[in-house]
Amino acid sequence: MKYRRSALLGTAVLLGATALAPAAAQEARDARDARHGRPGGALELTLLGRYESGSFDEAAAEITAFDPATARVFTVNAERGTVDVLDIADPANPVKVAELATPGANSVAVHDGLVAVAQQASDKTRPGTVSFFRADDGAPVDSVTVGALPDALTFTPDGSRVVVANEGEPASYCEEDGYDPEGSVSVITLHEGRVEGVRTADFRAWNGSEDRLRRDGVRIYGPGASAAQDLEPEYPTVSPDGRLAYVTLQENNAIAVVNLAQARVTRIEPLGTKDHSRRGNGLDPSDEDGGTHIGRWPVRGLYQPDGIAAFSRGDYLITANEGDARDWDCYAEEVRVADVELSPRAFRDADELQRPEALGRLTITETSPRDRQGRYTELHALGGRSLSVLDTRGRVVWDSGDELERLIAERFPDDFNTDNTENAPDSRSDNKGPEPEGVTVGRVAGTEYAFAGLERVGGVVVHDLSNPRHPELAGYVNSRDFAGDPEAGTAGDLGPEGLTFIRAQDSPTDKPLLVVGFETSGTTAIYEIA
Repeated sequence: MKYRRSALLGTAVLLGATALAPAAAQEARDARDARHGRPGGALELTLLGRYESGSFDEAAAEITAFDPATARVFTVNAERGTVDVLDIADPANPVKVAELATPGANSVAVHDGLVAVAQQASDKTRPGTVSFFRADDGAPVDSVTVGALPDALTFTPDGSRVVVANEGEPASYCEEDGYDPEGSVSVITLHEGRVEGVRTADFRAWNGSEDRLRRDGVRIYGPGASAAQDLEPEYPTVSPDGRLAYVTLQENNAIAVVNLAQARVTRIEPLGTKDHSRRGNGLDPSDEDGGTHIGRWPVRGLYQPDGIAAFSRGDYLITANEGDARDWDCYAEEVRVADVELSPRAFRDADELQRPEALGRLTITETSPRDRQGRYTELHALGGRSLSVLDTRGRVVWDSGDELERLIAERFPDDFNTDNTENAPDSRSDNKGPEPEGVTVGRVAGTEYAFAGLERVGGVVVHDLSNPRHPELAGYVNSRDFAGDPEAGTAGDLGPEGLTFIRAQDSPTDKPLLVVGFETSGTTAIYEIA
């Protein structure tokens, strides 16, 4: 099959909402923006340069962080067990200048010249480590033990603490080797760049309340797991005042709220489900329907966010609703709609729905609700295929609906919902679609924007957050070359994972930058924001 060449190859230009709406609709939008004092217009991102690790599909470029004083980017290279240190004083020519020896590295963050790295143990069910280094010369500073499988970490705004999401995944659900460690959130206190202490917020207070959590909508479903074992922190963000952390519990479809002064989980907020039968919430559920067919279907989407970021304005959070399934030896939750029995009362057209070109190919979770005969009464798909804005009670106040899939369909109709490892159009429609994963927030010319990576088809989508309850699409950039060969390294940037926004005052170009680690292509790309 012949694939259309990406129109964005070379210079990656971020085309905004003006490219996605008829002229009349855009005029109305501009008039409304003027009435409400909105800045309007699209951002433009130019691909300045990229560092290539030379590895394909080996997680050689994942999470990124930046130190302004040295103009260095720190990128997790899971393949080598290092953090690669890139000099971007000339962003068009990033140069690798050093490595930090960090076996088991999962995440990296930087604040005021101090680099923090989360490292899982060789046996991921055992306690992990957070190691600290100096950004200027890479010298080790300190290290501290944290919970099992530290998956992501971040500094508080003032740099006085580091918050670590310890996922606590089991190695297996088999009885003979199925130890399931508890998930937790570690709070590391720093003083003059060194560790002063560490406390860990756990979920043991919810042990014995599993049934109540389930009734509330929190997914507690690991075989034989207590609440503390089943809740798996994925990614943290910190409130602008540094008092609270909000941590995604991805598999559990919930958010944990942590009081940092007390190092205590105070709330678990379930996120509920997304109704894909409603107008504007459609999806393309099949990889065997002959192309792009986004429509309304009797499906409920579990938001299951991975990345999360707090706004600096107001009490809001934005999430990237990637979705994730537990797929372990002795337990796997994914099933296809064609392979389950549907309740005739809930689905009167079950035979039609289970055709492969309808819902038959869609991947759902076997934890979806059933009747007493074991027949499915609801179909719960993994992931929301969207971005959401939440208030600090975990309530969804805005969701991008089917905007991301429609955006991809319009911009890349020949490569809709393709995978990140091969040019296979429509291949991800049955399973999470474009799969938004990471998200960060940054201010450009006084306006706050969200930047989110689409793991499968690739690229970064941008939203204007001026009105948190009604964000506006500000554009989309994709520096993938669909005519290239991913495995041969000729397809550009594949599988965005970690995103770092660099303010204009911290940038070597005096303009805002966006640094993105691309897990599949093993590249670290640098975009300048006009």
